Amino acid sequence: MTTLTKIGNSQGIRIPKPLIEQAHLENASLELEVLENGLLIKPINNTGRDTWKENIEKVISKHKENKDEGLLEDLLNDNDLEDWQW
Repeated sequence: MTTLTKIGNSQGIRIPKPLIEQAHLENASLELEVLENGLLIKPINNTGRDTWKENIEKVISKHKENKDEGLLEDLLNDNDLEDWQW
């Protein structure tokens, strides 16, 4: 349990360290969202380009494992349209 504390012209709260750790708020930018019955505080997942390399490597490795040979060829093949009247 905590209470609002005056900080200049604003007010703030002290969040116990165990709650900060459990909610992954430590050293994070925070997003505040007003709800019907209160305020939601959540970390902003602002990794930016930090994980691009790992994500691209995952996609490439999955693609190498699951080759869809012929799929592109099937999509580009328009032989079945020869009988179609436009």
